[in-house]
Amino acid sequence: MALKVLFAASEAYPLIKTGGLADVAYGLPRALHVEGTDVRLLLPGYYDLLGKLKDLHSLGSLQVQGAGRVHQVYLLEGYHEAFPFPVWVVECAALFGRSGNPYMHPDGYDWPDNAERFTVFSRTAALLADDALNLNWRPEVVHAHDWQTGLIPALLETVQPRPRSVFTIHNLAYGGHFSHAIYDQLQLAWHWWSSEGVEFYGGFSMLKAGIAYADSVTTVSPTYAKEICTPEFGYGLDGFLRSRSYKLQGILNGIDTEIWNPRSDEYLVQNYGVRDVRKGKLANKQALLERFGQNPTAEQLARPLLGMVSRLVEQKGVDMVMESIHPLLAETDAAFVLIGSGHYHYERALCDLAAHYPGRVMVYIGYNEALAHLLEAGCDIFLMPSRFEPCGLNQMYSLNYGSLPVVYHTGGLADTVINASDENIAADTANGFVFYQPFSQALLGTLWWVLRLFTQEPKLWRALQRNALKAQFDWKQSAQRYLELYRNN
Repeated sequence: MALKVLFAASEAYPLIKTGGLADVAYGLPRALHVEGTDVRLLLPGYYDLLGKLKDLHSLGSLQVQGAGRVHQVYLLEGYHEAFPFPVWVVECAALFGRSGNPYMHPDGYDWPDNAERFTVFSRTAALLADDALNLNWRPEVVHAHDWQTGLIPALLETVQPRPRSVFTIHNLAYGGHFSHAIYDQLQLAWHWWSSEGVEFYGGFSMLKAGIAYADSVTTVSPTYAKEICTPEFGYGLDGFLRSRSYKLQGILNGIDTEIWNPRSDEYLVQNYGVRDVRKGKLANKQALLERFGQNPTAEQLARPLLGMVSRLVEQKGVDMVMESIHPLLAETDAAFVLIGSGHYHYERALCDLAAHYPGRVMVYIGYNEALAHLLEAGCDIFLMPSRFEPCGLNQMYSLNYGSLPVVYHTGGLADTVINASDENIAADTANGFVFYQPFSQALLGTLWWVLRLFTQEPKLWRALQRNALKAQFDWKQSAQRYLELYRNN
């Protein structure tokens, strides 16, 4: 009999996405399905999501306690070509029937009823784990993700037989913090209210509930699992996490190697692999520069091209990149292509740089899927100096495309990029470049070194590219690790 897994998340690509959680809720259950698992993906019934599902029909309705009121909740089942299994949707128009961002009002503030919305979602998940609709499908494992589903492991205490529970933290910065008053209105269990349960500085944290009551807690990379147990990255939960370290581990996220694959990527002008990486990257470099209005000569194509695709916020180290660009432009022949959006200050400063250095700094404000793929293939060096990065995806894309990443030693970046130190070069394991202090001087010093290697040591550069292209980051490995966790919980 196939292992039954209820996979509960607040977003999933391509149905609804605000961040990396959606990519995991797309990639991991699909990989679990390939490994023979019987999966149901459970999502809230946002208005924008419902219109993307086919053959949508009701499996029944439930009465679910909210904040001082009881909601009539419908479980809908639908299908989408992205998922080889049914998608279950918790439909409650009063809570989820809104367009746009699933967590925030268009004016930028959190929906004031978020506590009620995701408590109702979590209560519904627990009822489904108890087969409350008599669907003859009872999960052996419930896998919940981030604060929006943090109450699910606690709510499973009343389910018999109780399924095993796994709770994954994608970003500890978002804790799902609410007041004691709303806790009472939601009629949540009195015995959860303690420092060993959900209480957090006088209020309660849904994310802390997941940590407290799940059988296993995971994060999206091994290094991030260690980092969140420190005051610097723990957001006040580091001591609590250290006390639960016996059930905490990091499992690295995968990437979609069907979409992000230089051998078959439909956005590239020339596909390539390990054997023809130099030729393939050169063709895509030319296309990338032409996309920005250049008509590059052979001499220009031989010069180093540094790329970045990022949200333009301080967390991503954009300020460090901008402080490094001026000296590099002055003393090298390197050029830069930067794609992203975010803080207006950074958007304007990058546009000013592009205007001041035409042909050497090229900027696209916003996100363009085709251009992002072309950048990954066409640049020689990929910049990702995030100050913290629970897992990160772009460094794995870059390795897959032979664009050597430059990263700060944190989170998933530390777990995927192997620094080109003398020892790692000698062992033939190096695949990129790492700096160890989150300051622009450290990034700049590393970039001097990187550009020297690119210019003066082409044989070594090709060896690093080969190592990068050989790395395996598909979801299969992650799925197998999770299956071990499900079975041994």
